[in-house]
Amino acid sequence: MPTLGNAPDQQPATGELAVTTASLDDWHEVAQWAADEEWNPGRGDAACFHPVDPAGFFLGRRAGRTVSAVSVVNYSDAYAFLGYYLVHPDHRRQGLGLATWRAAFPHAGARTVGLDAVPAQQDTYRRAGFAPAHETLRYAGRPVGPGTPTPDVVPVTRAHLDAVADYDRRCFPADRRAFVTRWLTAPGHTALGYLRDGAIAGYGVLRPARSGHRIGPLFADTPAAAEALFDALAASVDPAGEIVIDVPGPRQAAHALVTSRGLRPQSHTVRMYTGPVPPVEQERTFGVTSLELG
Repeated sequence: MPTLGNAPDQQPATGELAVTTASLDDWHEVAQWAADEEWNPGRGDAACFHPVDPAGFFLGRRAGRTVSAVSVVNYSDAYAFLGYYLVHPDHRRQGLGLATWRAAFPHAGARTVGLDAVPAQQDTYRRAGFAPAHETLRYAGRPVGPGTPTPDVVPVTRAHLDAVADYDRRCFPADRRAFVTRWLTAPGHTALGYLRDGAIAGYGVLRPARSGHRIGPLFADTPAAAEALFDALAASVDPAGEIVIDVPGPRQAAHALVTSRGLRPQSHTVRMYTGPVPPVEQERTFGVTSLELG
């Protein structure tokens, strides 16, 4: 939920703050901040996220100490996503978030920028040029009542990578082929595909988080395919473990799926954009990849 810390219309700090791009090693500290804020990030998220756009991760430092962060990741010439907007608790209410935002945001250029805002910050982001599109609900719980396993669900192998990346592009506003390859093959990640007549008709990924496991994305042609993928992913973890998934508000079939499996709403965010979003097949989204990177 990348909107904690200082809001974009607060007064900026004076002097001293140096905003620079962050290396992957630098970003591990920010990932820990996100964990401290109970965003429950995946344990290996940073290693998958950072290479998408290494120039799009920013730190604010003062007196040699990291005090603020934001990512503005360019996926394509038309689309970027803003996340990890954080100020360390010891340094809030000093305008450091605004100063970091102002230094980082031009990285997006003329692209449409998306973000997921906590509801309390929605008006703030409106003033910064963002318009709300829909809510996203976070569900969490111990899954119950899985369906019968189906042979249509198979582990994603390297032979499937191109087909899965092509499918992902139908569901996401930009081609993120390199990221998808890392996401599918990262240590600890379980990636499953749904086959129809031998072709990919959906896929899902489960990964270990700071608490329990997270499913994301969960993309599928039909509710039945999404159910089969969800059940197979859930079956791969300890039945006593918690699963977390972020579901777009308009996707009623997705909400019905996760509630039928015993998950309950935990929190919600508001997806917002600065301009037109490249078209996607929204009906195939049953769970988003990440609130931090879209």
